[in-house]
Amino acid sequence: MVSGLINANPVVYEKKERRERPTSIPDADEYSAEAIDQLEVDIKDPEHPYSLEELKVISEDAIEVDDRRSYVRVTFTPTVEHCSMATVIGLCLRVKLMRSLPSRYKVDIRVAPGTHATEAAVNKQLNDKERIAAALENPNLVEMVDECLAPSYA
Repeated sequence: MVSGLINANPVVYEKKERRERPTSIPDADEYSAEAIDQLEVDIKDPEHPYSLEELKVISEDAIEVDDRRSYVRVTFTPTVEHCSMATVIGLCLRVKLMRSLPSRYKVDIRVAPGTHATEAAVNKQLNDKERIAAALENPNLVEMVDECLAPSYA
């Protein structure tokens, strides 16, 4: 854990049982639904030893998939409105989807409305291709993202 945490004592919730995710069309890409479901369980918070699901940063209801239009929108809720890790969390979500989904998908990552002090700036940064590319050229940032995406066996 990082010292000087913004949210030193976050509320931790139990993980939910997985339900079958409906697909928007009968022959929809099952691979995409599986990748989306893994967003909740597989990504660790950058500051805490908990998953984004356990901190209620991401939930099943906040993930929209339109297979017909090859579109995914993920809306996440930082644990505090001044979370300095919001862009890192969003980058982790984007990288997880980039690595998991077929390239035909357009991904939109957003902070839930009214949940972050600099919501517009974070949303702009998370959906700007050039900023994402620049972030992924930073070895320290890539290492942090890889740590958040590393499988946990707990």
